[in-house]
Amino acid sequence: MNWPPHRNEERIWNPHQRQGSRADRTLERITVAIPPRIGKLDYDPTGSVARTHEAALIAIARLEAGFGEHLAPLADFLLRSESVASSKIEHIDAGWRAFGKAVAGGKASDEARSQLAAVKALIAMVDAAGAGTIQLDDLLGAHRLLMAVDYYTSRDAGQLRDVQNWIGGSDYTPINAAHIPPPPELVPELIADLLVFVNRDDLPILAQAAIAHAQFESIHPFTDGNGRIGRALISTVLRRRGLTRRVTVPLASVMLADTGRYFMHLNRFRTGDVNAFVEYLAIGAIHASEAAQDSALALADLPRRWRDIVRPRTNSADETLLAALLETPILNADNAQRIAGTTDASTYRALGRLTDAGILELLSDSNRNRIWAATDVLAEMDALSAAIGRRTIEHL
Repeated sequence: MNWPPHRNEERIWNPHQRQGSRADRTLERITVAIPPRIGKLDYDPTGSVARTHEAALIAIARLEAGFGEHLAPLADFLLRSESVASSKIEHIDAGWRAFGKAVAGGKASDEARSQLAAVKALIAMVDAAGAGTIQLDDLLGAHRLLMAVDYYTSRDAGQLRDVQNWIGGSDYTPINAAHIPPPPELVPELIADLLVFVNRDDLPILAQAAIAHAQFESIHPFTDGNGRIGRALISTVLRRRGLTRRVTVPLASVMLADTGRYFMHLNRFRTGDVNAFVEYLAIGAIHASEAAQDSALALADLPRRWRDIVRPRTNSADETLLAALLETPILNADNAQRIAGTTDASTYRALGRLTDAGILELLSDSNRNRIWAATDVLAEMDALSAAIGRRTIEHL
């Protein structure tokens, strides 16, 4: 179908200071890409795009109905998986051990704390979606959570940008940039228009999520964090429209598997090729949902396998902790004791036995905050991302 392309406009470049190469220092004019207003535009996929879109809806619904309602820990698992993969696209990868420390409140690397912040931002957005319409304050609040962990970026957290930004090219100017978003004075009205589109109920659900994401990335409304908030917007639309109630479709792993293809489709969207991006996201949703079902089955089987290894006594601290590990795969001493419902000494002995059995791994042995993780659960996050990546590369 016909979809309006971005409009290119030449603007004067007024840098605050002259830095970089001679070309940077002498740059006087730039060409910005101004997205069309889409708040009231209609979109109806046809042909192969419509068929793929329908198949994706079925795959997501099957994941939600088959596991979202009956395997409660899957919700947190998929949400964390999506946020971690989204961070990896931005080259933020702490590894699951460091991430586990951050989750449990231990001393963690900047990257681990950034990944945890992405989880909190996604939670905030999907929770807001479940409560009703998506407002600008929801986006700003999620962005504030995302950027708060970094001193330098926290200054611009939770507010729309008031400077010109760009993607790629030089560190100092937009010269040779892959995309130069609209100037800052246009951002508020473009975001307001996008929110009109996001809150409609008369559009194909996954297509609405895909277009909303691509439009958000094209506006690039923040000085930093646009990719992670924009990808969280996909899950937000799916939640608001009721397609998902508990699960998060791990679409960021699709994008992570081939970032070149992902960015290519975003660029094609800017030329007016909306169908290609909708179909790309729909195919990705099928692969992500099917791989997530496999992970759900693997997770559901873990408690039985753990019990076979440990053979805990009935009503023991070991048995109680094992039963809770899917829902709470990262433990410190306080929440382990709360779950076990027994003394410090009994809890520590149970944690020691589960660690010796290879079910738990001690991530931090700090005297003030010892942290354990169920290795099988956290390793499954990497396995899920890898499985989605294989499916993506084979079929996209």
